[in-house]
Amino acid sequence: MNVVHFIFGVFGNATALFLFLSPTITFKRIVTSKSTMQFSGIPYVMTLLNCLLSAWYGLPFVSENNMLISTVNGTGAAIESIYVLIFIIYAPKKEKAKIIGLFTLVLTVFSAVALISLFALHGNGRKLFCGLATTIFSIIMYASPLSIMRLVIKTKSVEFMPFFLSLFVFLCGYSWFVYGLLGHDAFVAIPNGFGCGLGAMQLVLYFIYRNNKGSEEAKKPTANGTVEIGIEKPHQEKQAIGKFLQDEQV
Repeated sequence: MNVVHFIFGVFGNATALFLFLSPTITFKRIVTSKSTMQFSGIPYVMTLLNCLLSAWYGLPFVSENNMLISTVNGTGAAIESIYVLIFIIYAPKKEKAKIIGLFTLVLTVFSAVALISLFALHGNGRKLFCGLATTIFSIIMYASPLSIMRLVIKTKSVEFMPFFLSLFVFLCGYSWFVYGLLGHDAFVAIPNGFGCGLGAMQLVLYFIYRNNKGSEEAKKPTANGTVEIGIEKPHQEKQAIGKFLQDEQV
């Protein structure tokens, strides 16, 4: 059982790393154009918070046998920090101030959770507190694609929901869901089971609408004159990692 548990943890590391690295195309465009255009910085800041909390939860003095969670989320936190810093450098003044404020809030929330759990709580109380915080933000992260799925149904187009990203959302959620079940850890199994289900729904939608071109109304001109699908303006930005699926349509 321990071997199987470890294998699913390694597989979860691989699929999660793919998701963390997927926005590199977006940030290559940002650096090249020296502009954040219409992209949102909010998903990367929120994903950073999720990575920090998950990495903290996986540490041995918080929960046992979860170091694989800490390794991948520690790596993810470093990657997301780079994304956030790049976004701050190239964002317009108003957007820069918003992202800096949100980034400060994220660090404050994480610091509060870490300090409270470290100095005020012990044993199961510490695990419960950190696990609940991690679960809440993991569910928020996985729930974000709901707005994209609604847009897929509305436009009958999957151009802004790439197949491989949907596939890896499913695989990542599935692997960590099984990992949580094998480790008898509800704080890992529940949010990732939720993510696995949403990933499966994305794949179903993809196969239903994969041959459709979608409506012309779904297309929006971007700041550099090209056309992207489903990229919202800054004042319309929603939540965390689901925006990756929008950002990566190039």
